[in-house]
Amino acid sequence: MNQLIVNPMTVSGAISGEVPVVAIIGGGVSGAATAFHLALSKQTPAPQIIVFEPRACLGKGLAYDTTEPAHRINVPAARMSLLTDEPDHFLGWIAAHSATAGDDDALRPDGALFPRRSVFGDYVNAMLQPLVTSGAVQHRRSAVAHVLRDGAHWLVIGEDGTRTKADIVVIATSHPPPVAPGQLQAVLKDHPRFVPDPTRAGALAAIRPTDRVLVVGNGLTSADVIAALALNDHKGPITAISRRGLRSRGHAPVAQDPTGDFLTAPALTARALLKNIRTAIRQAALDGGTWHGVIDQVRAQGQALWQVLPLVERQRIVRHLRPFWDVHRFRVAPQVEAALDTAIAEERLEILAGSVAPSRIEADAIHCMLRLRRSPAIIEKTYDAVVVTTGPGHGGILASQPFLAELSRNGYLELDPTGLGLSCTRNSEAVGPVTGVTPSLLIAGPLARGTFGELMGLPQVTDHAVFVASRIAECLQAQTPKKA
Repeated sequence: MNQLIVNPMTVSGAISGEVPVVAIIGGGVSGAATAFHLALSKQTPAPQIIVFEPRACLGKGLAYDTTEPAHRINVPAARMSLLTDEPDHFLGWIAAHSATAGDDDALRPDGALFPRRSVFGDYVNAMLQPLVTSGAVQHRRSAVAHVLRDGAHWLVIGEDGTRTKADIVVIATSHPPPVAPGQLQAVLKDHPRFVPDPTRAGALAAIRPTDRVLVVGNGLTSADVIAALALNDHKGPITAISRRGLRSRGHAPVAQDPTGDFLTAPALTARALLKNIRTAIRQAALDGGTWHGVIDQVRAQGQALWQVLPLVERQRIVRHLRPFWDVHRFRVAPQVEAALDTAIAEERLEILAGSVAPSRIEADAIHCMLRLRRSPAIIEKTYDAVVVTTGPGHGGILASQPFLAELSRNGYLELDPTGLGLSCTRNSEAVGPVTGVTPSLLIAGPLARGTFGELMGLPQVTDHAVFVASRIAECLQAQTPKKA
């Protein structure tokens, strides 16, 4: 492990031990929500909360730091809130601040509101700003270069050179961006219209209105890309290819309550869980409903269901069922669904099940060999642009940021055996191959998904932030010296 000699004159934080310091790495929704609820927890003494986030605003992160007008929240605003006991708080904030003024398409005919994603980022940032102004939360505009153990504390070194000694460190970063298939990356890395990460600002700007586009992946990001291209008057043909050719589904035509019971006699295998879900969907159809209410119930009970499944069954779900879960669980906004439907109806969009075989470039034209699923056929198609939307690069989490790689080398972190995030306990404490459980190193948000299961939707992320904040408060309380 690293040995470090610390000059106390260069270190801010809990040197005297009088005020505990909590360093939260990542200021997206997970990190911002954790800081927000910890600051409101009335902990005595109140900890110094420092959020390391290079972006100008807290709460936006990768998901909500977008100016693309086609990017919308994918659930109604009435179901998104930073306050777990006020589910319509975001909706009220929108009304109070006229946050959707000028966006006539935000309000749907059924009365549901689907604003642009940037609006939710603005909301979370607005909730944090009073705490930043008061000093209850500090926003350190720097990425983190190193996290090192220093006796009973942690030393967090920012890329700006600042050093902070902390009692507790919370890792609240996001998953790495999509990973382009190796052969595509090698062949297309210098092509002007190869987009390996469409989440970057202006990533689609180089795609021309009549370009033939190949989108590798078929999830939410793929749908966002196709909707964004449509909004920019792209009229060229688009092929979206994924291993199973599953397109993200939309919302139910009429709002439905969650239905089904998956906890009274919980499934202990992936096969049994799938059978239970299918049975509930058939019953919902007989009752005049759709699959939407059933999937909503599975989502609501998801963390409890995940806990009772043996590890091998969790791994089977990730390996075999996750793509089917994702396209039903993560539904596209109605505006995005309409863009996909229009493109299909106009025969501009084809959705294929398969993979991309060896490709080549000739005079800027990209010739791709497509290997179709359950078919010996390999077809060749020519494109002007290729966009990768294969989803987060889960396998590259530890290599995605230097401080994560460093913590891994020093034995504090390892990947969760399901492959969905970082290994942690049910108290969100990091688990490492050398150090075991480290109570002062916590994992917040989607990177804890392997342990908690359903931890990607905003309600679950907010609930988990409240949980992590409570764990921090308990940990600090245990560290506080008792007065005689």
